Order: sequence, then structure tokens, then C-alpha cells
Amino acid sequence: MRIVRFAQAGAPARIRRRVGSGYTLIELMIVLVVIAILAAVAVPAYQSQAFRARRSDGKDLLLRVALAEERHYTSFHRYADTLADLGLGSGDSERSYYTISVATARSAQAYILSAMPQGVQAGDACAALTLDHTGVKGESGGTGNGDCW
Repeated sequence: MRIVRFAQAGAPARIRRRVGSGYTLIELMIVLVVIAILAAVAVPAYQSQAFRARRSDGKDLLLRVALAEERHYTSFHRYADTLADLGLGSGDSERSYYTISVATARSAQAYILSAMPQGVQAGDACAALTLDHTGVKGESGGTGNGDCW
């Protein structure tokens, strides 16, 4: 509790002032330290969640291309070698966080799809997401910021 003292009661109004008002330098420094600690904890957690949220863009792309591969296989009894054969234009995901590539076996009876992160997603610990013709999901990196799939 602060004690507020005023100048003498008989002094003119222009001379009266509050003594001891405001914050000390120590109080301000304590507030800054608390804010810095909160920021040190919150920023990495936010970045990790942002990577995980953007990863859904790559997963969605992989599943859409896998579905197109299965439709192609139903019609032609072989998997497509390129995205153009599937009727898909660009290999970029909807929000351009991933680029996809298709690799088929020589007999075109198997495929592996790879989604490589790009742009702001390039720093993701999971790195490339993969999906093959049997539905096996994988990643080329670690799981440093949550389960990749």
C-alpha cells in the first residue's frame, strides 16, 4: 500500500502534488522479466502447432493423389507415372506448403507418393511425408513437433 502525501494544506493549489506516485524501475524490470519468460515458452509452442496445422495441407494432397491413382488403376490396370496422367495439374498443395512427386515401379503395379515441404513449412521436423499403394504412411524426418500422421 502506498502512502500518498500532499504538500501543506495551506499551500496554493498549483504547488500541491502527489509524492510517491508512479512505478519504480525495479517494478518495471520485474514485469519485463515475466513477459520475457512467457514469450520464451509461448513462441516455440506456437511454432510447433503452426507446423502441425500446415502439415494437414500435405496429408490432404497425398490422400487426394492416392485416390486418383486408385481410380486410374481401376480403369487401366496400372498406376499412373505422372500427375498429368491423373488429370492433376500442378504438384503443389492447395496452400503451396508441399510439392508432391510420384514414383511407380517398373511394372506400374506399385507407387510411392512423396510430399516435400516448401516455403515456411520447410523447417518441419517431419520433413517429407510419404504414402504408398498399400496405404503405409511415413515420414523422412523425426517426430520432433508431434506425430507426423
